[in-house]
Order: sequence, then C-alpha cells, then structure tokens
Amino acid sequence: MSLKVELPSPWSEFLSEVDRNLSRPVEMHCIGGFVLTFVYDAPRTTGDLDYLTIVPNDASDEVENLAGYGSKFARKYRVYFQRVAGVTDLPENYDERLVDLKLGLQNLSLKVLEAYDLALSKLTRNSPKDREDVKYLAAKLNLSFGLLYQRFANEMKPWVANPDRHELTLTKVWREYFAE
Repeated sequence: MSLKVELPSPWSEFLSEVDRNLSRPVEMHCIGGFVLTFVYDAPRTTGDLDYLTIVPNDASDEVENLAGYGSKFARKYRVYFQRVAGVTDLPENYDERLVDLKLGLQNLSLKVLEAYDLALSKLTRNSPKDREDVKYLAAKLNLSFGLLYQRFANEMKPWVANPDRHELTLTKVWREYFAE
C-alpha cells in the first residue's frame, strides 16, 4: 500500500536535502509522532522522525551522519532522524503491512506502520502519551478492538515479555478507547 503525503516545512526541505545527499537508495521503517502527525493527522508537533530499521543496514552510519541528532542537517532544519530499535515491541508481521509514503524522493524511501501496528507499538511503554495516541487512532480511524486484539494474540503474545500484563492493558484499559 502507498500513500501520497505533502509534508510541511521544515520536513519537506529536510527530507529533500537528505535524499539528495544519500549515496544510494535507503529505506526507513518509521514509527512514532512523525507517523501520527503526518500520516494519521494527529494534532501534535514533532521534531524527530523515529525509525526502527534502515535497509540496507550498513547505510545507518551515513543516515545518522547526515540527519541524526546533532548533524549538520539537524542543526540547519531543527528536525532529525532518531533510531528507536529495541524500545518497542511490534507484531511479528508488521513489515508485510508497511505503508509506503510517496514523497517524490529518489533515494530515500519512508515506510510507516499501518494504524493497528502503530497502536500495538505503544503497548509495551503504555505511557499516558501512548494511551492518548491509541485513543486518537481508535477514534479517528474507527479501529476495531477485535482486530487489534487478534493481532496481539497471534503476532505478539506468543513471544512478548509479560504477555499477561499486556493482555490486561488491552482488555481492561485500551478496550474502552474503541467504539464497538
């Protein structure tokens, strides 16, 4: 699936400059506030673009040097890329459902989590901000609790740490966020 997105300043200029300066094609799997704001229209701002994976993996140093925290482009545009691998748990097959953002770039490809996977990425931390993000997604997109729970049960519960705690969070707290 793909989605055409028009990014505001400074994001459009930042990503264009990163794109022009990459030595080869790079794909990033993105999560977090950037995805919520620019793909799902959440009423918030963000100064970073959180990503889980870079393909090819050996391009990560180049990407961080160009656009990571404290880089020349980050200082110029006051936004940056931030690798967040290891801070969240995701459904097993999330990568099969990634949404390709059509940004008109040549070398940089951004792929984002679809809504259910994005919601489930908030489960492990489950901070007040994460719960607000899930409430927003559930209401804005009329998400199904049944589908969210099914994805958790099939693609996370068998391997995630503390599955009983996560199941309680889903069924006793998050369930109320869904209209059904």
